[in-house]
Amino acid sequence: MRIAGTGSAVPDRRMTNADFEKILDTNDEWIRQRTGIRERRRVDTEKGESTRTLCVDALRRALDEARTDGADLDLVIVATVTGEMLCPSVACRVAAEVGAAGAGAFDVTAACSGFVYAMNIAYELMRGGTYRCVGVIGCDTMSTIIDYKDRGVSILFGDAAGAAVLRPTDDLSKGLLAQAMHADGSGWKDLYLPRAARDFPEGVEADPAKYCKLQMNGREVFKFAVRTFGEVIQQTLDQVGLQPDDVDHYVCHQSNARILEASRERFGVPEEKLYVNIDRYGNSSAGSVPLCFDELRKAGRIKDGDVVMLVAFGGGLTWASSLWRV
Repeated sequence: MRIAGTGSAVPDRRMTNADFEKILDTNDEWIRQRTGIRERRRVDTEKGESTRTLCVDALRRALDEARTDGADLDLVIVATVTGEMLCPSVACRVAAEVGAAGAGAFDVTAACSGFVYAMNIAYELMRGGTYRCVGVIGCDTMSTIIDYKDRGVSILFGDAAGAAVLRPTDDLSKGLLAQAMHADGSGWKDLYLPRAARDFPEGVEADPAKYCKLQMNGREVFKFAVRTFGEVIQQTLDQVGLQPDDVDHYVCHQSNARILEASRERFGVPEEKLYVNIDRYGNSSAGSVPLCFDELRKAGRIKDGDVVMLVAFGGGLTWASSLWRV
């Protein structure tokens, strides 16, 4: 299998650190020092922008690059935690809008790890021979689930989508080389989205004002991310007997600049091999890895035959990797 095309989409509207200075007790220097973020994108719901519309735009761009029509898709997978509705899935509506009539479609809920999970799932389904053209999308509009009075959460997140189209190839050197998917549900209370009183952890008072707003224990998430980053990379490399230097690009979830830097140093990844765009987009959850991947491809930095590792960690708690020769 090969990654035949990629695409991405972000809203036009920007929310800068200066915008946060107007609504929170914070400033640009404080935000940049702690997160590395200068601005992030935010959907304009009054204009009809949503997770679905970003997904459609990103997938159409990936289809164009792959020189593939939407009608050729056998399956559409969307990784998201911010769908407009629980039913129907975002994927069903996206498939319809790109002309993938009759294609299978479903959503994956793995938070920031969602796109990496979805890529691994898509590959395994294609390997069985039933599906020959699959659209994989990661997208979250985090602005729709953020309490903008919560300084510890609101400054981190933005909205974005990225997509990939997978197709068969006669070049057997290309495709998924190794993968890993993990979860530790005992850590759910460190990153969760409550909808009712029952959803709050023991010892935390249920607050209706926090319903449908992301709750996060930043300190614990930081420690979890730094620890799992190196572990999942090493596990994935060990599966195929590769060394860290054998990987041309590490495309990592853009959680926080300090997490990325601490993880990079701990594992010894050279700066030029770990792409960072969190300064421009913030943490876009499932959208961050495919957005980075698409930007690298569009910039010509990912070349034919390169070994690329996708890595993510997020709510659940979840963490995953996907190692490709592209």
